[in-house]
Amino acid sequence: MQRLDLLLLALETIDLNGAESLYSLSGKLKLNEVLPNKVTIWKLRNNNPMRNSFNNNNIKFEEFEALIKLTAEMGKFLYPYIRQILQSRDDFNRNPKEWNEFKSRYIELISERFNTNSMRVKRLLDPNYNDEVFIKIILTLAFCISDDGFLKLKTTLLNY
Repeated sequence: MQRLDLLLLALETIDLNGAESLYSLSGKLKLNEVLPNKVTIWKLRNNNPMRNSFNNNNIKFEEFEALIKLTAEMGKFLYPYIRQILQSRDDFNRNPKEWNEFKSRYIELISERFNTNSMRVKRLLDPNYNDEVFIKIILTLAFCISDDGFLKLKTTLLNY
């Protein structure tokens, strides 16, 4: 759940209306039965122990799968921006803008929503460590663009 929530947070970092977009997309994907509203999505994401508002509820597999579908589809939708961020990171000396903006906003969201006293969160906020983690998160989202992006993401998350 931690990795999935970090992926969803990265999508929210890229799409400034991320929470609304996720809920809207859940309707288009016909996930209303599992994810009937924004509050349900928020409650499920609070199963991440790194969150300030952590609740240790048992998340059902169908709920976890619905969040994965949502992540994969949102990754497809935002792929042009994901690609720009990756290109900016690869060509950091000439074009650092997109990478720096992503990283800055992502750190801001992590600081707002996660327990900054947690060692895991402190590590995410550590500039000596977080580039590697953030690149892995963006690359994981980039792998979602294929037709079987959902299956790839599901396999990655379940086997990590």
